[in-house]
Amino acid sequence: MKNFTFRINENNYGVKILSHENNTIELEVNGTSYSVKMKEEIKKVKTPTLVRKPANAAIEPVKINPVSSRAKIIAPIPGVILSINVKVGDTVKENDLLLVLEAMKMENSIASEKSGIVTAINVAVGQQVLQGEVMIELE
Repeated sequence: MKNFTFRINENNYGVKILSHENNTIELEVNGTSYSVKMKEEIKKVKTPTLVRKPANAAIEPVKINPVSSRAKIIAPIPGVILSINVKVGDTVKENDLLLVLEAMKMENSIASEKSGIVTAINVAVGQQVLQGEVMIELE
């Protein structure tokens, strides 16, 4: 199975593990066979399992209420803000580029879904955002 070399008190020992069943190991040291019974059973290493909690609900695209004059631009996915193309007080039209969000090594352009005036920018360049976080508010 496996070969090892040990140096004990300036002497070299060649150890070859022949078999391992339960807590008994058959090995050979410098050509001499030995059967070694372990005091405790060797625990096997388990591969960790990644467990994620289920998402509460899928995030839907921003729906603008036609009666409301306010709109919130939220992060569709977690990521990092690469650039912000507007500032507070800017007038934007529908489909104008507001910011670029990097997620999973891809750049995602976030555009305005309605015309309006930028009233608040809640993020900064280089900031990490979570899914559903409000990034920009329009009026």
